[in-house]
Amino acid sequence: MKRILILLICLTGASRGYSQTQPVAQSYAFSVQQAVDYALSHKDSVVNAGLDVKSAEYKVKETFGIGLPQINGSATFQDYLKIPTILFPDFITPSIYQVLIDKNIKDGAGNPITQPTPGAPQPASFTQKYNSNLGVTLNQILFDGSYLVGLKASKTYKELSQRSLTRTKIETGVSVTKAYYQVLVSNEQIRLLDANLAQLKLQVDQTTAQNKQGFVEKIDVDRIKVQYNNLVTTRENTIRLLVLNYQMLKFQMGMPIEYDLQLTDKLTDVMLQANNDVADIANDTSFYRKRIEYNLSETAVALNKLDLKRKKAAYLPTLSATLNSSIAYQSNSFNTLFNTSYPATYVGLNLTVPIFNGFQRRYQVKQTAIAVQKSEIALASLKNALSLQASQARITYINGLQSLNNQKESRNLAEEVLRVSKIKYQQGVGSSIEVTQAQTALEDANNKYIQSLYDSLVSKVDLDKAYGRIQ
Repeated sequence: MKRILILLICLTGASRGYSQTQPVAQSYAFSVQQAVDYALSHKDSVVNAGLDVKSAEYKVKETFGIGLPQINGSATFQDYLKIPTILFPDFITPSIYQVLIDKNIKDGAGNPITQPTPGAPQPASFTQKYNSNLGVTLNQILFDGSYLVGLKASKTYKELSQRSLTRTKIETGVSVTKAYYQVLVSNEQIRLLDANLAQLKLQVDQTTAQNKQGFVEKIDVDRIKVQYNNLVTTRENTIRLLVLNYQMLKFQMGMPIEYDLQLTDKLTDVMLQANNDVADIANDTSFYRKRIEYNLSETAVALNKLDLKRKKAAYLPTLSATLNSSIAYQSNSFNTLFNTSYPATYVGLNLTVPIFNGFQRRYQVKQTAIAVQKSEIALASLKNALSLQASQARITYINGLQSLNNQKESRNLAEEVLRVSKIKYQQGVGSSIEVTQAQTALEDANNKYIQSLYDSLVSKVDLDKAYGRIQ
């Protein structure tokens, strides 16, 4: 019995521990703006772009640190297992004999002393067996044109990373908004399908009852049932696509797929501008300056110009100061190595003047000048491309609005035709084929309406992006 109780306790504890490790699916209800805000905090591309901004900030600080004093310490220890020696020529013997000759001193036989042949070189050592040195060196840039330009370039590089972050945020916002609208349109499509199915089911029931009473033929019932079954299949496929659209929206938001997401905005909340509002947008001739792509291209031009200045600054001399302080220790005995110190300190200036390097700097400047020209040409070309893109987005949006209005009217007409066809069929002055054709026309009108609705919503997002109204 005790064993059974222990086993139950272990299983209970294990099940609790397992349940605690399972991720709890969270639930959210978001509007379009809330979905975008969530994506700006969780989407991996936005997070990585934010990390790039931090990295650029550290790069600016690193570049600034080059101009601060550079201090380095050093410590050395040497044990000469074989002390090096230097051979010196025998200059002592000739010097001594030269003194005797100059004094006119005679040898023991009374003869004048003569200069003997110099002896072999004599070995000598000037190194102690043990040597140690401790030192500190300080270097400070006093003037370096390349460093000054590089400092400006690092700040521009930081600006480039910040604008890249803005571009990533805009692209993320556009993707999330389009995915959000896709879910709304899919829900609207299901609503229309449900309405069609309800009236078609009623028609199937009525036709079946009329067939049992002998008023209509069985082929009429079969024809309507086929249409009903096809519409049921279409609805099931649309529901599966709706699930996929929800998953796509959560992916664009950077939200785990298993989380529950509800949309609070409705299609009626989306304001589609009228044609006169679009005309007012088109009057903004400087819209391209609001586009982040143009700002990025401007930054690229600025970086190339700074690079050109840096290459030209290579012609200027550089000046730096040096301070060195060290303590040397020498002894033939390790025990007495650090008994006596020999300090040394010096300061100095280093001036480097570029004179000639095979015209390398000259051609580097020319290459960088060409890069500046190419970036300026690319900037002008981008301006034209953005203008063309804006015109295309405006025309696409206007056409989408017109198509949406036409499809709304066509859908209303198709509903009216179906209503009249049913009345005529019930009164015996119409055929079931007319009703089937009218039902098919209504389904086609609904599909075209749904597609026009989605196209209009997407073209609205593209229009706002083209005119730089998404920040």
